[in-house]
Amino acid sequence: MTSFYTEEELSSMGFQSVGEGCKISRKASFYGISHISIGDNVRIDDFCILSAGKRIIIGNYVHIACYTSLIGAEDIIISDFCSISGRVSIYSSSDDYSGRYMTNPMVPVQFTNVTNAPVILNKHVIIGCASVILPGVTLEEGVAIGALSLVDHSCISDVIYCGNPLKKIIPRSKKYRILENQLKQVQHGRKNLEDYQSNS
Repeated sequence: MTSFYTEEELSSMGFQSVGEGCKISRKASFYGISHISIGDNVRIDDFCILSAGKRIIIGNYVHIACYTSLIGAEDIIISDFCSISGRVSIYSSSDDYSGRYMTNPMVPVQFTNVTNAPVILNKHVIIGCASVILPGVTLEEGVAIGALSLVDHSCISDVIYCGNPLKKIIPRSKKYRILENQLKQVQHGRKNLEDYQSNS
């Protein structure tokens, strides 16, 4: 038995949809699996937890590294070519910490004050290890988040952010867009992969 589910096993697990070329660890956990959509060429590593409220939508060419969690009552959308490093936590729900309400999902909702808001990662977003993404955050195309960051607000395209509190650091190169177009040419048979061995 391999470390990853076979395509036949994935198609029978109850996902809303699952694409081709996926490598999904047998040690990953899925809750609300009928609300989870996975695109083509997605890798989900050991000990990840995906717990869908409304929906979890994962695009194409996405990597979710070990011990990462996607949890909450609202949408979590991860677009094409995103990379999520190990131990990242993405929340579309958050308890009220003020003390004016009770907390945790075992308490009846009448006694809690949970914030629910979608989290959206646009194309080519990369999240460094052990970062936390809070409800309502949108990361525009090409955003990079450094390790150990707390992301409590949305971020603009092609900028590297880091820290707690989160700060803009430097602009990020847009060369990834050229490389995406080159990959599409390979996929459609117009170029050979060998033509792109050096991209420095």
